[in-house]
Amino acid sequence: MHTKTTRRPSLRRCLQSLALAVATTAAFSAAAAPNFPFGSHRQAYVSGTLSPSVGRAAADQSTASFYRTWKQRYLIPACKAGEYRVKADTDDAYVVSEGQGYGMLITVMMAGEDPQAQTLFDGLHRYNRGHRSANDSDLLAWAQNASCNNILDPDSATDGDLDIAYALLLADLQWGSSGAINYAAEARRVIAAIRRSNVNPTTKLVNLGDWVSTDTPKHYYATRSSDWMLGHFRSFASKLGDSYWTGVLGAHQNLLSTMQGSYAPNTGLVPDFIVNTNTTAKPAPANFLEADTDGYYSWNAGRVPWRIGIDAAVSGDSRSRTAARKLSQWIRAKAGNDPNRVRSGYRLDGQVVENYNSMFFTAPFAVAATVDPDAQAWLDKLWSYTVASGPSDYYGDSVKLLSMLAVSNNWLKP
Repeated sequence: MHTKTTRRPSLRRCLQSLALAVATTAAFSAAAAPNFPFGSHRQAYVSGTLSPSVGRAAADQSTASFYRTWKQRYLIPACKAGEYRVKADTDDAYVVSEGQGYGMLITVMMAGEDPQAQTLFDGLHRYNRGHRSANDSDLLAWAQNASCNNILDPDSATDGDLDIAYALLLADLQWGSSGAINYAAEARRVIAAIRRSNVNPTTKLVNLGDWVSTDTPKHYYATRSSDWMLGHFRSFASKLGDSYWTGVLGAHQNLLSTMQGSYAPNTGLVPDFIVNTNTTAKPAPANFLEADTDGYYSWNAGRVPWRIGIDAAVSGDSRSRTAARKLSQWIRAKAGNDPNRVRSGYRLDGQVVENYNSMFFTAPFAVAATVDPDAQAWLDKLWSYTVASGPSDYYGDSVKLLSMLAVSNNWLKP
C-alpha cells in the first residue's frame, strides 16, 4: 500500500512565488489613481433621471457585490502572461469580441472599487491586440477557443469593437494616457478602423462586421439594433471633434424612429436585424443571419433599452428619451408592473415569443425606466428583482452588470 506524503516546497519555489507576489503587488500599486472612482458619482445624469429608492450607497453596494461575482466567474487569465479574457464559453466559442468589450467597459467603470481594475483592463486590451481581424488589423477577431486560437473566420463583429473603442476613451478619462498604454491613441486607432470597416458609407449605419461587402448586398445594407450605441457615437464626435460621427448618430436615431413608428407603434420594440436600409428599411426575415427570430425583439435587441436608455440618461437627448420611454411604458403595462412577467422575446406587436423569464431581458428595462417619469415604483421593483436574482450565464450576467452600472449612476462618458 502506498501512503500519501506531504511535499514541502523547495526554497527555490518559495523564492519564485515571493518574486511573483512582489511583481504582482508592484503592478497593482503602479496603477494610476482613477479620476472617477466607482461610487463617486462625479458625472451627474440629466435632471429628472430616476434612481432606485434604496439610495446610492445601497445601489453601489449591490453593484459592487455582483461585480465580484461576475469577475470570479468570467474574468480569467489568457494564454500569455499579462493578458486577460472574458470567458463566454458559448456554443460557438470560448471567448468572443463582444465579451472583451463588456470586460473593458466593466473594469474601467469599477476602478476605485477594484484595485486591480487597470491591470485587468490593460490585460484585456493586450489580448485584443494579439487577436486581430484578418480583414482590418485594427479590429478584433470575433471568436477564439480555450487555447486562445482564432476560430470561425477571423473577422470582426461590430458591437465588440464599438465597446472597445468607447472603453479606451474612458480609460484615458480614468487614468490618463501617459502610462504603458496610450489609451487616447488606441481609441483613435480603433475608431478610425470602425469608420472605414464598420460603417456603411451610403447609409452611415453600422454594419454586421468587417466581413460584409457589396458582394453580399443583403448583408451590406443590413444592421443590428443592439449595435446602435448612440452614446458611443456622440462621444466619438465630441472627443475627436469630427462631425462625421454626428451624422452617424443622426442616421441611427432616424432609423430607430422609423422602426418604432412604422413597425411597432404600440410597443416601441425593434427587431434584432433590419434589412434594406438603403431603400425601405424593414425587419429581417426569419433566419436572415442567426435564427427564426431575426425579425423579432429577441436575443440581440434585448440590449436596446440599456443602450438607448443610458444615452437618454446621460445626454438628455430628446429623441433618445422618447424612444426609451416608449419601451418602458409598454413593458410596464405588458408585465403588469411585475418584473417576473417580463418574457424572453416578443414579436414587434408585443406577442410573447419565449414564455420564460431571463435577466438578459429584464435588467435593460430598468435602464429605460430611469427616463420614464412615471416609473419610480416600476424601477424600484426592477432593481430589487435584479439584485435578488442569482448568476446565470456569461451573456445574461454581463448585460445585468452593465445595466446595474447604468441604473446606479456609475456609467461614465468620456
